[in-house]
Amino acid sequence: MTLDMTQVTDYKNHCIDVCNSLLRGELSAVETYSQVIGKFSTDPQVEELKLIREEHVRSAEELRLNVISMGGTPEVNSGVWGAFANTFQAAANLIGDTVALASLIQGEEHGLSEFDAALSDQEVMPVCKDLIQYKLRPRLEEHIVKLTALKQVA
Repeated sequence: MTLDMTQVTDYKNHCIDVCNSLLRGELSAVETYSQVIGKFSTDPQVEELKLIREEHVRSAEELRLNVISMGGTPEVNSGVWGAFANTFQAAANLIGDTVALASLIQGEEHGLSEFDAALSDQEVMPVCKDLIQYKLRPRLEEHIVKLTALKQVA
């Protein structure tokens, strides 16, 4: 099957939209971790949380560059989801360390489901799927393991 130029453009635009959605999620994660790090500022867990935040920064940059490489304009903020996530995390922070960490785990799990949806989307280009499957998704899996360990000692 041969695609005409309109179909190619639609295919690329869909992939840009999916990557921008994932980018908003990564930007939201950076904001959320920054908020939690402020709460944990004197705890030994803060260094691990900073490392996870930096991995989200790196993931956001990789998605940003991917969108640019497809000719798109990358998102610059986390949008509505980021505002909701920050409000939810602020409430969790007030309750305690265990709840704050559980909230971060839920955020990472939500990110995994977003990545999985992109991987199963037939209109997401293979190069984008490779980035998600081999770089971005494994990071989230590691984050969940690390956060779970932190939660157990909190």
